[in-house]
Formats: sequence, C-alpha cells, structure tokens
Amino acid sequence: MKSVPVATLASSGKKIPVLGFGTATYPFTEAKALKESILHAIKVGYRHFDTAAVYQSEEPLGEAIAEALRLGLIKSREELFVTSKLWCSDGHPDRVLPALQQSLKNLGLAYLDLYLIHWPVSAKPDSHEVPIKKENFLPMDVKLVWEAMEACQERGLTRSIGVSNFSCRKLEKLLETAKIPPSMNQVEMNPMWQQQKLRKFCEEKGILVSGYSPLGAIGTSWGSDRVLECQVLKDIAHSKGKTVAQVALRWAHEQGVIVIVKSSNKKRMEENLDIFDWKLSHEELEKISQLPQIKVVQGEDYIYSLGPFKTLEEFWDGEI
Repeated sequence: MKSVPVATLASSGKKIPVLGFGTATYPFTEAKALKESILHAIKVGYRHFDTAAVYQSEEPLGEAIAEALRLGLIKSREELFVTSKLWCSDGHPDRVLPALQQSLKNLGLAYLDLYLIHWPVSAKPDSHEVPIKKENFLPMDVKLVWEAMEACQERGLTRSIGVSNFSCRKLEKLLETAKIPPSMNQVEMNPMWQQQKLRKFCEEKGILVSGYSPLGAIGTSWGSDRVLECQVLKDIAHSKGKTVAQVALRWAHEQGVIVIVKSSNKKRMEENLDIFDWKLSHEELEKISQLPQIKVVQGEDYIYSLGPFKTLEEFWDGEI
C-alpha cells in the first residue's frame, strides 16, 4: 500500500494528504459502483476524499468508510481526511449550518475535515438542479456566509474551512473581514492551466491550493484531452518510463498543490499514487512552464445577463 505525504492547512494547523480521491462524476455514477471504487481506493492507500452536496456522492462515500472500518482497512475515521462543499442554493447565512449538518448525516460522520464554499455565487433556496436555472441565481453575501462557515468550524462540525473557484480579487475581499482565513482554495489546475498568479497570491496569504481536473477533466462533456495528448508531456513520460498522467500529477505536486484525482479504473488508481519517489528535472519543469494555457472549466453555467455575473471576465475577475 502506497503512503501519501501530508501538508499543513495554515489557518487550522491540520494535516491534509497531498493527493485526494475525487468523487464527482457527471452524469452521476450509480451509488453501488461509486462505493466500490472508493473502497478500492482506501485499500490501495488513498486517505483523502473529496465530495460535495451536489455530487450525490456523500452517501456512497459514507457507506464506503463504514465498510472500510468493518473490514479493518482503517482502524478509525481519524485516518481519513474528508472534504465536502456548500452548494449555491445553500449559500445563505442561515442555510450554511443546516447544509453542513445534512452533509454529515449523508456521510454518517460527526465532523468534516474541510468544508468549502463550492462557487462564489448563491441560488434561490431549494434550487438543487444542475446546471442551475439562470433565473435562480442570486449574489452571494460572502461576508455573512463566511461568518456562518466560521461558526461551523468553531462548533467543531468541520476542522477547517475554505473556498472553491475564487479568484484573487474574491479572496482578497473575503480576507478583509474573515476572522478565520480560508485554509484552501480549490480550483482547476493542470499543466495546460497553471494558475501561476493565483498560486502566488495564495502562497503569500497562507492559503493552500487544491487542484481539480489535473488531467483536463477528460471523460466529461466539458473536458479536454489537451493534457494527455500534449507532446511535451508525452516526451517527458517516455524518457522517465512514466505515464503522461503521472507526469501531470507529479508536476502539480511539485508546485505545492493538493491534487484531486479521479478514476474508477483500478490500475490507474494505483498509478496515480505512484508519483512521490521521483522528480522532474529543472529542464522538464521549464518546458512545462512554457505550455500554452487554456482553461477548461469556463463557468458559463454561472453567467446570466440578469444575474450577479454577466460575463466570464467578471466572474473570474480577468483571471481567464
């Protein structure tokens, strides 16, 4: 079984495995199949699991954790790091606590290790559809929603709090009033979308960056094969006797990023763990740094002429 290194979340001092297993699938995966994938992930060494209210994966994850405990694959829940996220329709100050409590109920857990605001926009309560209907978007009162997140951490329902899909400007605004700074910003990141400005900002503020779609979200309707078909990465992989995916994941790890990987293929699950006992050379890192940059997760679903964000430029504050 592979061992995964850990990093420290600055605002809480808690440890987080630097490689996480993602549970987001669209269209949604059948619960039993997802549970079996998660159980195998635990068997081969994953200890960090990423879910969200909107993924419909909290219950299968909770069932897999309970099964892993019964089978003795783990001795206690303390061995795992579990992240979930607040959906837009619960992005209101009075709905944060009930939403977290529902996630805990779904998971069968007493606490989360990390709770994130999923997107920097709210929606009408009880509008749980994906994608959200345009007329249901509402501006998020980030200050008050964050205060509710802080209260959840203070109550011990989550050990750390953070955000997802926040630009530098949105983080800066949040930091102006936050009593507890966000410990994490989870964003798209891979060799074809390197997020250099955002990573520098987060490093300066003591915020860890977590990268989703590290292989370009291949296999999704919005994803791209640009990462896995990149000739530069293919050449590096060939010279090192590694897969392109391993090179992309190792690159992200060397940037100090927490990487969220996702696969239902047992062989690839194990390959994705095999990135910690070798390094990329300075020359290889330099070649990767010069790759053309194209964002995959544009966020078009959150843009509406009568909504809080009318253009992609406005949504990402020009970081696109």
